Amino acid sequence: MKSKGAQWGRGEDMNQRRFNCLKDVGAKPGQKRYLQMQNLKLVLLFAMLVSIPLAASAQDPNPNFNKELDQESPEQQKKEAEKPDAKASAGDLAKATQNPVASLISVPLQNFTDFNIGPFNRNRNTVLQFQPVVPIQLSENWNLITRTIGALAFQPDITQPRGGTFGFGDINPSFFLSPAQPGKVIWGAGPTFLLPTASDNVLGTGKFSIGPSVVALVQPGKWTLGVLVSNLFSVAGPSDRADVNSFTLQYFINYNLKKGYYLTSAPINSANWNAPSGNVWLVPVGGGIGRIMRLGFQPVNVSVQAYGNAKRPDNFPSPTWQLKFQIAFLYPKRPKG
Repeated sequence: MKSKGAQWGRGEDMNQRRFNCLKDVGAKPGQKRYLQMQNLKLVLLFAMLVSIPLAASAQDPNPNFNKELDQESPEQQKKEAEKPDAKASAGDLAKATQNPVASLISVPLQNFTDFNIGPFNRNRNTVLQFQPVVPIQLSENWNLITRTIGALAFQPDITQPRGGTFGFGDINPSFFLSPAQPGKVIWGAGPTFLLPTASDNVLGTGKFSIGPSVVALVQPGKWTLGVLVSNLFSVAGPSDRADVNSFTLQYFINYNLKKGYYLTSAPINSANWNAPSGNVWLVPVGGGIGRIMRLGFQPVNVSVQAYGNAKRPDNFPSPTWQLKFQIAFLYPKRPKG
């Protein structure tokens, strides 16, 4: 069985809601307490990245967990990156989480905040986005990788200095057919859907959408370099809701360091093809740091990332930057025998 990694996006359908409001007219004072809380999150997560493994190492059942990638042959690295087991090292799991067709079930839980939207500099917070990734072996030659994104979010009323809507957004399931024995270029392709499950109109599109999705990557040495592309088209839904024609391109660049640390950049570039000229693209730039560690006996992937939006719509409100936190629970297969 093979699966995709924890780097696959932060919710493509969430990005498109950045085009559904009024023009952002610039920064204004306020919300200092909220920003201080976000900074506190950053400090706490950084402390967790450094300190938790010290406590967990005392009960680490795998003496090879901290084995470095450069202590393994290229053949060993490739094997563990494709089929990590419960004895895999942190370096092996780091490459596996970045590999869309690794035999690894992962359950990422994410929190991210989009800052400075609209004339009152409102912040949109995705309180909890869950994104389980499950591989299914169809045959000796083919695997199916399933990924489903759902989120609980707060959408501010950007025309007012306070107030907004909290609830559940649309669900975005994707299915990738992938070779069971990939070559140097690892790939998967299949359909992606957007289900109109939002608890309020402002939290979703109101449309049932479908489209293609393709992922491809390579993993030379300590690097993972890849791209994920998809486009959603609405095919059903209320006539009074806007049609969906949204494109996303996520490139991901990861470099694995020692002791399970890695550097990452995985921004999602999004386009609303139905928007007027000058309001189509949102292009973030940035990155972050993460670590593969154990919480007791449970392998996890913890990361923090920040992205500034280099290109934003001219007339539609959009955030100036985003802060993202993630913890992904990893479930490598048990070794035979």
